[in-house]
Amino acid sequence: MSDPENPAFTSTELERYARHIILAEIGGPGQQKLKRARVLVVGAGGLGAPVLQYLAAAGVGTLGIVDDDRVSLSNLQRQVIHDTDLVGSPKVESAVRAIAAINPHVTVEAHETRIAHDNAADLISRYHIVVDGSDNFDTRYLLADACAAGKRPLVSAALGRFDGSLTTLKPYERNGKGEQNPSYRDLFPSPPPPGLVPACAEAGVLGVLPGVIGSLQATEVIKLITGIGEPLIGRLLLYDALSSRFETIRYKANTAGAAA
Repeated sequence: MSDPENPAFTSTELERYARHIILAEIGGPGQQKLKRARVLVVGAGGLGAPVLQYLAAAGVGTLGIVDDDRVSLSNLQRQVIHDTDLVGSPKVESAVRAIAAINPHVTVEAHETRIAHDNAADLISRYHIVVDGSDNFDTRYLLADACAAGKRPLVSAALGRFDGSLTTLKPYERNGKGEQNPSYRDLFPSPPPPGLVPACAEAGVLGVLPGVIGSLQATEVIKLITGIGEPLIGRLLLYDALSSRFETIRYKANTAGAAA
């Protein structure tokens, strides 16, 4: 008798996910968790592109996409989920087409809107995990606060010109020592003054950089879904592309962003 909570894989799915299934850490049960998972990706731009591509390829069952922007020619240097033929189209529409081509077994829910105070809680409540692929501080703080209130894990990242950072947030839980997990505001108590950090259009960004950081975000999501490894909770991972260097800063709750 079939189990509705663990629907059987088709023969094509078994072949598609074979390299996952033979991993002892994931196996069939882990792949089933991926198939049942619902992940919301906020932003279908530089970070969202590799996140969506790799989560679709990995077999995440349902991907939600929030974006109200349209594809422009200047996006294509880094936002690799879009192509030249779809310049001018809504990014969510372009992303839906790309995901269908990658993996027809994935359901995509397109939200052609901007996440805001009046819709964040409702959108987040429909998914198990949220990925922040936004490009502005207002959205990052809004998402972090809404995910904390809604008790949803958030994989948050940001890009500079040649550098990037990411962390995973579950401030509504405690760690193995019984300590409260830190929040986004413990790491960054307040946003920088307007105009201090230039936007991508003003400062530029290395085209491959979002691919590095977005792939790491997708890795965090897969770890959270399958329960493998150690997510970046209480740790900020920093990447400097020019020096090819990774560094990790530990941070705690109520430390006002100071390293532990």
